[in-house]
Amino acid sequence: MEAEFPVMLSAGEALTDMIACGPGQWRSVVGGSTWNVARSMAKLGLATGFAGAVSKDLFGQELVRASADAGLDLRLLQQYDRPPLLAIVGESTPPSYFFIGSDSADLHFDPAQLPTGWSSRLQWAHFGGISLARQPLAGKLLSLARQLKAQGVRISYDPNFRNNMNAAYDPILHEMGQLADLIKVSDDDLRGLFRCQDADQAFTQLRAINPAATVLYTRGELGASLHVAELVWQADAIKVTVADTIGAGDASIAGLLYSLTMHPEREQTSHLRFSLAAGAAACLAAGAQAPSLQQIEALYNASV
Repeated sequence: MEAEFPVMLSAGEALTDMIACGPGQWRSVVGGSTWNVARSMAKLGLATGFAGAVSKDLFGQELVRASADAGLDLRLLQQYDRPPLLAIVGESTPPSYFFIGSDSADLHFDPAQLPTGWSSRLQWAHFGGISLARQPLAGKLLSLARQLKAQGVRISYDPNFRNNMNAAYDPILHEMGQLADLIKVSDDDLRGLFRCQDADQAFTQLRAINPAATVLYTRGELGASLHVAELVWQADAIKVTVADTIGAGDASIAGLLYSLTMHPEREQTSHLRFSLAAGAAACLAAGAQAPSLQQIEALYNASV
């Protein structure tokens, strides 16, 4: 009997991080913001699919293997005979990136090729990362988000600002913001997205796009806040020994989606603390990590 389709989705880019680890030395690590979110949700036991495309070369094959190992639904992952998408990470703390991927496989993702009935069980669909700043992929994902929203699927959005998100990205920011039921954003994201130094002023602009959306606003060592309509919950950052912060934001939104889905009875402050615990757990080891439920719950329980 064929397995049921996923209840959680993350759609966008899967890529390879090339991380500098010494003079002339590089380490390749599977990653990509939206893929990291998918892997993290699957690691927490949620039936999850990653909808995107990877290459057929050694980089793409490693992403397929890692997706299988993570328990992702491989029926939503496409492969094309195109170059891989690479993120060159020159510095890890704070992360400093640039991307290599002209006509790469991710851009050829085709939602029309997804299997019949694939979205029948979906509860949440997550979008974001550089996939929404790379055409023609961005247009395909926007169309998919509209389709799923109309179907009654809740939409999660983490813009995850990178330097290629210039003024041409503004219409996408506005449309995804309007579609989103949940938005995750950091203070650094806000400064970049709204091209200003006052993150709080930029946050006001973001809320104006869709006042009904729930917003997770993270501020690194200063903690985070969860905004639901006019109500706000605050929580301090969870103190851990940080290996690096790569993927911490991806883990935090995955943690929040898990908490909202599996523990709807929780108060909002508990959802927020679980999200912060997930982000902190991802900082315990180098590179983007998908922390285990046990790791997150240990930090969550210690933060009470």
